Amino acid sequence: MAEQSASLKSRTAMAAVFETFREELDEHNDRRERLIKNSRDVTNLSKKVIFLLHRIMTEDETPPTDNSDHARAAQAAARGREKLKEVQRLLASIHEEVQGDRFWRYQRNVSPGVQEYIEALSFAHYLDTGKLVSFHEVQQSLSDEHGVPYFPLTVEDYLLGLSDLTGELMRYAISAISQRGGRTKASEVCTFVRNCRADFEGLTPYFKELRKKQAVTSQSLQKIEDAAYAIAVRCSEYDLPPEMLDDIAAMVSSSAGRGTGEEQPRRKRPRLDDHAEGDDDS
Repeated sequence: MAEQSASLKSRTAMAAVFETFREELDEHNDRRERLIKNSRDVTNLSKKVIFLLHRIMTEDETPPTDNSDHARAAQAAARGREKLKEVQRLLASIHEEVQGDRFWRYQRNVSPGVQEYIEALSFAHYLDTGKLVSFHEVQQSLSDEHGVPYFPLTVEDYLLGLSDLTGELMRYAISAISQRGGRTKASEVCTFVRNCRADFEGLTPYFKELRKKQAVTSQSLQKIEDAAYAIAVRCSEYDLPPEMLDDIAAMVSSSAGRGTGEEQPRRKRPRLDDHAEGDDDS
């Protein structure tokens, strides 16, 4: 009887241990699913902010009273930052889920949304200042009113988000060519993207994903250069005032866009599998 009682106690203790394991795994899977959904929501809202910035800069027919490009850009950046507050609230909501060492366990599940947020934030920042947003400014935007970060910002997420920005700048530059003064704006963006590519190149040995994105950045730069070259060649054929040259540039860019529309590559967006890659068995 004593042996049976000891065996029963041993089985009960073993069952309790496995019950604890089951609860921990269930908690892990539930938390992981919540973070994946949150990252999806962050990605979708960030995309909407990027579309909003493009729309204001290229389609808004009611520019500011001083009719300046800088005022329009400042208006777009202000509206973009206002919309980004919704994204920041979403990211703040996962603060308790990724406290301490848990952040590194789920970092790959959170990363796609963070990168998309940085892309949207950096686009708004570029329109307003003409510069890249700094690492400190991004981390500050992901902190509470006391300056406490919701979670650590990794250098890799920061760089990959900035790398994605070059694709949006390519779209912005090509759209701007068809507007008054757009040739100058496209030239400025082209120089900026070229400098970004050169600066990122020195960091590619340390970040595998950045090396892949550099190829996309090079394609974006080439498209800006091709469009600017086509405009420069066509405009050099005429001795006309700048206003008329801008009209010619609009026609050339329109025809070029129709001719190369199928060649525009789509940048890979995060899928569920991308979020799920970060699942850690430990």
